[in-house]
Amino acid sequence: MTPEPAAIDITVMDHLLSRLRALGVRHLFGMAGDYNLAVLDRVLLHPGVDWVGTASELGAAYAADAYGRTRGFGALLTTFGVGELSAINGVAGAYAERVPLLHIAVGPTEPSERAKLVVHHTMGDGDFDRFARAHRHVVCADAVLRRDNAVAEIDRVLTTCLRESRPGYLRVPRDVALSPAPPLGPLPDPTEPVDEGDLDAFRAAARARLAAAGTVAVLADFLVDRFGAREELAALLAAGSLPHATLATGKTVVDESAPGFLGVYAGAMSGKRVRSAIDEADLLIRAGVLLADITTGKFTHGFDPTEGIDLGPAVATVDGTAFDVPLAAALTVLTELVGGRPPAAAPAADPARPRPATPVRPSAAVPGLVRDSAQALGRRLCPPKFFPLTQSYLWEAVGAAVQPNHTVVSDDGTCLLGIVEQRFPRGARFLAQPFWASIGYALPALLATQLADPSRRGLLLIGDGAAQLTVQELGTIGRHHLKPIIILVDNDGYTIERVTHGLVAEYNEIARWRWSRVPDALGVDRPLVLTARTPGALDQALARATATTDRLVLIRARTAKIDVPPPFVRLAVNRPDRARWVA
Repeated sequence: MTPEPAAIDITVMDHLLSRLRALGVRHLFGMAGDYNLAVLDRVLLHPGVDWVGTASELGAAYAADAYGRTRGFGALLTTFGVGELSAINGVAGAYAERVPLLHIAVGPTEPSERAKLVVHHTMGDGDFDRFARAHRHVVCADAVLRRDNAVAEIDRVLTTCLRESRPGYLRVPRDVALSPAPPLGPLPDPTEPVDEGDLDAFRAAARARLAAAGTVAVLADFLVDRFGAREELAALLAAGSLPHATLATGKTVVDESAPGFLGVYAGAMSGKRVRSAIDEADLLIRAGVLLADITTGKFTHGFDPTEGIDLGPAVATVDGTAFDVPLAAALTVLTELVGGRPPAAAPAADPARPRPATPVRPSAAVPGLVRDSAQALGRRLCPPKFFPLTQSYLWEAVGAAVQPNHTVVSDDGTCLLGIVEQRFPRGARFLAQPFWASIGYALPALLATQLADPSRRGLLLIGDGAAQLTVQELGTIGRHHLKPIIILVDNDGYTIERVTHGLVAEYNEIARWRWSRVPDALGVDRPLVLTARTPGALDQALARATATTDRLVLIRARTAKIDVPPPFVRLAVNRPDRARWVA
């Protein structure tokens, strides 16, 4: 076997790191393994990219995903075989939710491959490309780097990731990573010019459709963010004073403090105001929308997705007729067209709903759910602040505690359903993974958002079941001296699964952890750990957490096993035939 190359001025790995740095990547997530150790030495020497060693490769992938959502591009580096397979679930989630990132898997040397040596982390059959082939199903571009094509393949993969807003994959033999590279040139521009003929045709069709519409509403989603069209969307909403909503996946893609913002739309889970405005509009403009079961209340949306104006990443359609016009350009055209329309009348507000003070309990009246009939009696017995904490009170209180400089990171399940309909102040950001919905995502995502933008404070919302999957990254958060607020919903297991199926089934149970001891056990310095079992205790804990900015704060919010947020109740009440979320 040939020896490792001696230290040189510019290596293939240096070229790759400089490319990532130019794309806004300041942190590279991953785990050390014997195949990548010498390569990590080059990472530590690079002046523009910091190494962030995570507790697992899956945590690194989740972190790279959240970093990509926050800064526009993310990256992770793992060892070959066992490391990259541990990370592939996180990479798949980035593919599903259109997040640009790069997965670098460093493996055995080229001479080892040519000799088909039986080395560790392989299947022992001399096939070194097996795991690269596995990744092809969850990335938009991939390559196995060789000395004669490394620089060109790096640029090709990165350019494709940018154009498609999806992850890419590089398998890099260790000796290739450390081999010399030519001087760095400019990265090719991934954007393609807009055809003026397509633009004019779309303008004419959209003008006619707008002229025929009485009421116009806008529904926006996460693809607006992924394809860099936030400013164009804001201009459209301002020009037409249009009532608008987002899906859960697109929460905070618009200013939620604006008067035209209706809320988060989720089919039968939606409040009356947002549901009627979106479902009953003469013309619904959908910007960057992907309709999925979780974000539409199990496809209970009331509009026809084949009608109206639908703006995708690269194609815009008007009543089903397609035009090759990208999202930002299409929004600019619509802004020109709606500028002369009279301002839309604001939809009637929802009637005020009393805040439930007791948990929602199961009943035969509605499959899995019903409002508690003893609520009125309970109110007479003791003040609401001393009732057991409910999901309804929890999420209203958390929503009210969100600050403009907060990045709220939510895991799936009751946390997501509870927080999405809370209106955030201008400046607050929201990050979740509702479509891929891999529980445990949010804790490593919190790590990434705090590193990606230290000026903002992270507010993590996660259930006890989800937290057990990736809780080890709490130690990584502590090691980097980050100071977020973590609200852990402790409800004895998988509540969403219970009310979906298996109310008392063993498979919805989890181990009962002593959560107050976990941060200290994982090495977090001076954690502030609070427990809230009542509304009053929660209010005090949130106030203290907001004021405590010099250390990590963990609030253990204790709720009942079968208590669920109001959107889930509305789904059951409005559509009993679809009340049970069967996968």
